[in-house]
Amino acid sequence: MASAQLRDTRRRIGSVDAIKKITRAMELIAASRIPKAQARVHGSKPYTAKLIEVIENVGAAGGTSHRLLEQRDIRTVGLLIVSSDRGLAGSYASNVIRLAEARIRELDREGKDVVLYAVGKKAQGYFRYRGYRIEGAYVGVTDTPGYGDARAIANTALAAFATGHIDAVEVFFTRFQSAMTQVPTRLDLLPITPPEAGETEREQRVSYEYEPSPEEILDRLLPRYVEATIFNILLEASASEHSARRRAMKAATDNAEELIRVLRVQANRARQAEITTAIAEIVGGAEALAEGRK
Repeated sequence: MASAQLRDTRRRIGSVDAIKKITRAMELIAASRIPKAQARVHGSKPYTAKLIEVIENVGAAGGTSHRLLEQRDIRTVGLLIVSSDRGLAGSYASNVIRLAEARIRELDREGKDVVLYAVGKKAQGYFRYRGYRIEGAYVGVTDTPGYGDARAIANTALAAFATGHIDAVEVFFTRFQSAMTQVPTRLDLLPITPPEAGETEREQRVSYEYEPSPEEILDRLLPRYVEATIFNILLEASASEHSARRRAMKAATDNAEELIRVLRVQANRARQAEITTAIAEIVGGAEALAEGRK
């Protein structure tokens, strides 16, 4: 009959093995989603690049102005924080949350009000628990973001900026560089800073006549530019989350395998000790019987 120690060790081996199967499955799921997320990131960039090119050309016409380009005295700053809905992704969410919280403290020292827009349950739960003012919360977005999600977030930010409720918008998200490298990043979204062309691009620029006026064109283009920027941010954050989860789950699977190896060694030693004890008891009993017959 197995001892209590051996039974406990075998029970732990079974528990760790069950957890290993879960982490391995999550690792494979995350790994399968990374290529698609990467493709969406790369696929969204040409659209944003073309928007920037058109805005540069319109801005070159001179004399253009728009409310989204307006530089104001900043009294209230809106922070859009893109985290995740689910955990088990290592320090993915906590890194961007720490970056945003450091910025909040900096703005507090400058005497500026802060309004938060949280994307993902992690950011929402963290800042709500600490009593921060959350104007908008978006969940169910981070796994597979759609352009409609970006438009909804952009409309909220644009409306708040247009009414003067906030004077600037900053975005905190994780920039996807590769499957192994994701960087928490801060981006100034509003007011829009018109992109400046390089010297070569200025030389190659073609002069256009605009119909309707440049102001009307900007009135249509700039909100689309904000939407496209937020969409690209959501896609980069999604790809970063899947990559971070794959690494975290692989590390958990490897740790589980190592723990199972150690526990099996312990179980084998306990079993050998039981066998040795049983043999010693049998030999001792046989010797006692032999002594009793003499």
